Amino acid sequence: MYIDSHCHLDFDVFDDTRDALMASCRAAKVEGFLVPSTTKNSWVRIAELANVYSQWRVAYGLHPYFLEGAKLDDIELLAEQCQTRGAIAVGEIGLDCWPGAVELKRQQAFFSRQLIVARDLGLPVILHARKSYDLVLKALRETQFTFGGVVHAFNGSIEQAERFRALGFVLGIGGTITYPRAKKAQRVLAQLDAFSFVLETDSPDMPLCGFQGELNTPLSIPGIAHCVAVIRNSSAEEIALQTNQNLLSIFPKWYEDSL
Repeated sequence: MYIDSHCHLDFDVFDDTRDALMASCRAAKVEGFLVPSTTKNSWVRIAELANVYSQWRVAYGLHPYFLEGAKLDDIELLAEQCQTRGAIAVGEIGLDCWPGAVELKRQQAFFSRQLIVARDLGLPVILHARKSYDLVLKALRETQFTFGGVVHAFNGSIEQAERFRALGFVLGIGGTITYPRAKKAQRVLAQLDAFSFVLETDSPDMPLCGFQGELNTPLSIPGIAHCVAVIRNSSAEEIALQTNQNLLSIFPKWYEDSL
């Protein structure tokens, strides 16, 4: 069985095909899905869809790239949303230093407050960290956050990977690892211990090599597992089993409902 640790299946692009996609995933043995939110407006929608699809697990948060219309007061509602609507994590939260992102100080204010919510609830977090690993690590230390989580789409150095691991995080490995040009990411993946990473698609984004321009879905997970297996001299089945165990160790609330 495969688990997709990061997929945005609530996005409108899946509205006409979601039921069929879930059936196709089941046939392909992709049977678990962690769906993080991006904005306050997405919280209710994700919660409602999770009631329809029992294979989903959900997280609530405010994504750093979509903070333009957000209010700090929204964070006051985050704890209640997590407690009452079945969250296994807070996310997707973090810092984004890509051109076009909102002001960094604004991002940092939202990120720190959401880390405090997660800390107070004892929940892990799903981290978005684009060109910001050192800043994210600093915020984790400053908020004394100790509940771990996943560093989504990790693309850093082995030294940065070890710093996140020391704080209880695993690293999300997705479609970018399948590209021949991703030499650095492949070298880092080869050096990681078996307990350090999980599989993800970031659907509908981050397509695998050879599928650029196409809609990405959790059906890509077996392909990612195969690529990881080649890099680590393992088998896709072994990678699936190990990464599932890694994911479930990070998110203990997953066990509250069986897959």
